[in-house]
Amino acid sequence: MSPAHRRRRTRGTLTVVAALLLASAIVRVGDGIGQAWARATPKEAVEHRAGTGGSCEQPADIQTVLEALKDREARVATRERALEDRMQALAIADEQITTRLAALAEAEDSLRRTLAIAETAAEEDLDRLTRVYETMKPKRAAALFEQMDARFAAGFLARMRPDAAAAVMAGLSPEAAHMFSVVLAGRNAESE
Repeated sequence: MSPAHRRRRTRGTLTVVAALLLASAIVRVGDGIGQAWARATPKEAVEHRAGTGGSCEQPADIQTVLEALKDREARVATRERALEDRMQALAIADEQITTRLAALAEAEDSLRRTLAIAETAAEEDLDRLTRVYETMKPKRAAALFEQMDARFAAGFLARMRPDAAAAVMAGLSPEAAHMFSVVLAGRNAESE
């Protein structure tokens, strides 16, 4: 090949490469201008130029789907409000239950203390009355025991000292002594 032919060939290749580079630069600059113009143009101007006023015609099937979705969204919003109301009601009820449980626990403690006082007082009264019967003359105590209910009288006899109880039992009629003995034996049998 001749040197002139080589130069022409090289010049043709360089021309093609230069043309490609120039085309690439134009595309890049054009793309950048388009993006800059889109950023600089206000949305209202674009809508005004389009002549749509911000809305476009929608096919009927899409419109039906959109309406169904709006209806569903309204139902979901209604359910959410109902759930929120229910949650608030449950929170209030839970607070009231907690308050009432605390009041019940306090009342139970108060009742337990009152019962303990009453049991202590009743036990002290029974002890005092038992001592009274123990210190009475046996015949006089036996006359009182004859008038009592058998279970009630047997309870006092069980609490008395054995010697005082024996003296009262000796002063009872045989029927009353037998009845009191049966009640006492029955209590002992139940406790075993």
